[in-house]
Amino acid sequence: MFLHHLNPSIKALTIGLIVILLALIFDPVTPFILLLFTISLTFIGGRVDVKKYLLYFIPFSILAFGMLWTTIVFADTPKNPEDIISVLGMEYPRESLLTAIALSLRVLSVASLSLLFIFTTNIVDFILSLIQQLKLPPKIAYGVLAGYRFLPMMKDELAVIHAAHRIRGVNQVLTLKERLKQYKRYSIPLLASAIRKAERTAIAMESKGFTGDKSRTFYRRFTITSKDWLFIIIMLAAFTTAVYTSIKLGYFNWYNGEI
Repeated sequence: MFLHHLNPSIKALTIGLIVILLALIFDPVTPFILLLFTISLTFIGGRVDVKKYLLYFIPFSILAFGMLWTTIVFADTPKNPEDIISVLGMEYPRESLLTAIALSLRVLSVASLSLLFIFTTNIVDFILSLIQQLKLPPKIAYGVLAGYRFLPMMKDELAVIHAAHRIRGVNQVLTLKERLKQYKRYSIPLLASAIRKAERTAIAMESKGFTGDKSRTFYRRFTITSKDWLFIIIMLAAFTTAVYTSIKLGYFNWYNGEI
C-alpha cells in the first residue's frame, strides 16, 4: 500500500504533470490505457473501498457519457464522411466517433488520476508537505487546514440548530420555498457560531506561539524518498507506454483544436 506513504506534494505534482501531458494528446488509445493503469494502481497500491470508489466515479461516468453523446450528435461535418464505423447496428463517421471517444476517455482518465490522489492522501499530510516542500506560507496553509477542520463541526452545528428549532415548535418544511426560508433562518446562527470558533482558534494559535514564520520547526517532517522517485518513474513510464501503443496502432494524435 505504498501510495499512502508517498510524499503528498510529489504525488500531486506528478499527477498534475500527467494531466497536463494528457491534455496535449487527443486520441482514444492513450487515455484508455492510462485509465486502466491508474485504476489498477489505485487498488493495488492503496487501501481503497471499491463501493466508495465506484460511488465517486459515477458522476464522472455520467459526464463522460454526456460528452460522448453530445460530441457525436453536434459534431462538425467530418472531412471524410464516407469513412463510416458501425456500432451496435448504427453507423457513425469515423472521425466524429473517435473524437467523441477520445474526449470522454480523457475525462475518465483525469477523474481516475484525481481519485487516486484523493483516496490515498491525508489532507493534513498534504498541507504539511506543501509547507515543507513547496514553501507554502504557513498562514495560508494553516488557515486552509482550520477551515477544513471546521466543516464537520458546521454539520454538527446545523443539526443542533435544527433540533433547537423543532423544540421551539417551528413547523417542518414541505415545499422548496419553505426550505429556502429555513436555510435563511439557519444562516445567521451558523455564521455567528463560525465567527466564535474562528476567534477561539486564532487566540489558541497565538497563545501557542504561532506567528506564521516560515522558519518554524515541525514535529512531523516530510522528505522526498526513493518511493517518491519510483512513483514518478512508474507514472511517466505508463504514460510513455500508452503513447507508444497509440502510435503503433495508428491512433496517436496531438490536440489541435478538436471539438
